[in-house]
Amino acid sequence: MNDKYLRLYSEFDNYRKRTQKERIELSKNASEEIIISLLPVIDDMERALKAMAILENGQENLTADGIRLIYNKFKGLLSQKGLEPIAALGETFNVDYHDALTNIPAASDDLKGKVVDEIEKGYTLNGKVIRYSKVVVGI
Repeated sequence: MNDKYLRLYSEFDNYRKRTQKERIELSKNASEEIIISLLPVIDDMERALKAMAILENGQENLTADGIRLIYNKFKGLLSQKGLEPIAALGETFNVDYHDALTNIPAASDDLKGKVVDEIEKGYTLNGKVIRYSKVVVGI
């Protein structure tokens, strides 16, 4: 009877610890779906800023400054929630973080097996990859 009681107690204790751990994990990644849906907005803002930089050619552009300000606030807010970009350009190709779309001949031996170009930026949320970097790898 005592053995049965100890087993039941330990099972309940394990259950309690597991549910507590799951609850913490759920609250940490609860915003994952919303953040994933916002990633294309970040991509579009980055493309717009690049296009405006090309068009500016040294001229002062208040519209670009406004968009840059909004973009920085948006990125800051998401980074507070745990969103971090994955470093890709010039890094060694890693299947845990990168998705190779194509291979091209490397310009030098230093670039073999490394990321030559980043097509789409990847992100992690609290250490978990939510979008892999789409890259071109040198061979």
